[in-house]
Amino acid sequence: MDAIFFDIGGVILDSASVRRAHERFIAELRNEHGLDDPDAALETWRAELGAHFREREGTEFRSARAGYERAIEALGIEGEWEPIFERALRETIEPNPGAVEVIEWLSERDLHLGVISDVDTAEGRRILDRFDVLDRFDSITTSEEVGRTKPDRAVFERALEKSGTDPETSLMIGDRYRHDIEGAKGVGMQTAAYGASAGPAVDYRLDSLDEILDIV
Repeated sequence: MDAIFFDIGGVILDSASVRRAHERFIAELRNEHGLDDPDAALETWRAELGAHFREREGTEFRSARAGYERAIEALGIEGEWEPIFERALRETIEPNPGAVEVIEWLSERDLHLGVISDVDTAEGRRILDRFDVLDRFDSITTSEEVGRTKPDRAVFERALEKSGTDPETSLMIGDRYRHDIEGAKGVGMQTAAYGASAGPAVDYRLDSLDEILDIV
């Protein structure tokens, strides 16, 4: 392999910890802004975010930040909420087991280490910085930058352009079959499924992230 690309959510980032961070955020909003029913507020938060992303057309990029603002408006919150949200994320999110160690090991090898993720650029960089791996990556490609989400081939092509590597010697590690695995395979990349469904586009299956070391 000449290049290894990671998805963030579900691969580097433990998705369950994000849900816990959102729950903590709503709990802290209750203390700061006097929400009467935190359970109903959490339901509204999740419903508004879900609707925000479902309303996009095709692979059109929609900012998570815009979704948060929509949900806050639906909750009737006035005043500052961003510091509370960012603190809840910073203190609650966690990497998946082995993710940091694998990234550190790969960053010391003679290959291109990159990210291909559907996150907002600033948010993705904050997550990587929180885990102390931001500087380990040679490139970060986000859907905000490209204006499209996976599995649009433009996202993968942009990442390959940055790496200067051939698709056949570039590996995409993802947790979603259609978006990460089929998307990468559509441009000729090798694929490693970490939690993604089985299918013909999967070249390697990972039960743990440290199995990447054997592949490399």
